[in-house]
Amino acid sequence: MSALLMAEPETAEKAATMRAAIVAGPGAVRIDQVPLPRPGPGQVRIRLEGCGVCASNLTPWAGPEWQGFPLEPGALGHEGWGIVDAIGKDVTSVTVGDRVAALSYASYADHDLADESAIVRLPPELDGLPFPGEPLGCAFNIFRRADIQLGHTVAIIGIGFLGALLTRLATEAGARVIAISRRPSSLDLARDHGAAETIAMDDHQAIIDRVGALTEGRFCERTIEAVGKQWPLDLAGELTAERGKLIVAGYHQDGPRQVNMWLWNWRGIDVINAHERDPAAYVEGMREAVAAVASGRIDPAPLITHRYPLDRLGEALDATRDKPDGFVKAIIVP
Repeated sequence: MSALLMAEPETAEKAATMRAAIVAGPGAVRIDQVPLPRPGPGQVRIRLEGCGVCASNLTPWAGPEWQGFPLEPGALGHEGWGIVDAIGKDVTSVTVGDRVAALSYASYADHDLADESAIVRLPPELDGLPFPGEPLGCAFNIFRRADIQLGHTVAIIGIGFLGALLTRLATEAGARVIAISRRPSSLDLARDHGAAETIAMDDHQAIIDRVGALTEGRFCERTIEAVGKQWPLDLAGELTAERGKLIVAGYHQDGPRQVNMWLWNWRGIDVINAHERDPAAYVEGMREAVAAVASGRIDPAPLITHRYPLDRLGEALDATRDKPDGFVKAIIVP
């Protein structure tokens, strides 16, 4: 095997370009033609079929003081999937033509590079289906860290893509889910995914009182905070039972937080930051997600509610921020 298996001759490869989105400033994005990347040793190149839009993109998109611009071509896109069209030296687990999901970081583009260790092959059962592997893998990693057991009562605060999947997984494990979210459509989504009870997220004390009544004052063995804001984090502590576990699944990127340490300490709460940082753990979650979707255990398709072409990435980011009626998750597609 040559050092590089290419879809085009090497001379043409050197001159080839691709489209990539470049976030040029707060709320500003442009599409440039940039050189087509070439995979190095242990890497593959993916011709992207799509990339999910993540809420973690929103803080850079807003342009905080610490954020430098412009971002690298394709940057912020980390939920890509597509077809391997070139492989680097020493890659043995995939070949050109394989369909994969990837943990990579420049997928708001036509192509992206990923390490061989950061890709998961997609089986034929998933042909033609959008598959943002990274957030699906996150759901499985959070679920594993939450240690939800048969008979638990689980409060899930924030029902979007992640919260809906966790509702399904917790219900499947035999837990009773109390879903708490702001939008009526989100509460409908929670019920569709198995929530036993739903509560509008509008009045702090009323939510506490309602959960207390539903649990006869015991509150919840597990509480998953999936919003990433101060108030939901405050609420999560109040809803967690003595010796229960509070799982932080929200992405707290916009500044420091304060916590009610008196309450957490008095109740003996275990606080779990469910954000993985080991790429191998991310990929393992992605493998679990692939198996679950292929078997029909979960179906993410109804959660992908909005599709945008690459040149409308700005609209996709704005929709992720503003959440128009019925919005759950956006993807970028060719």
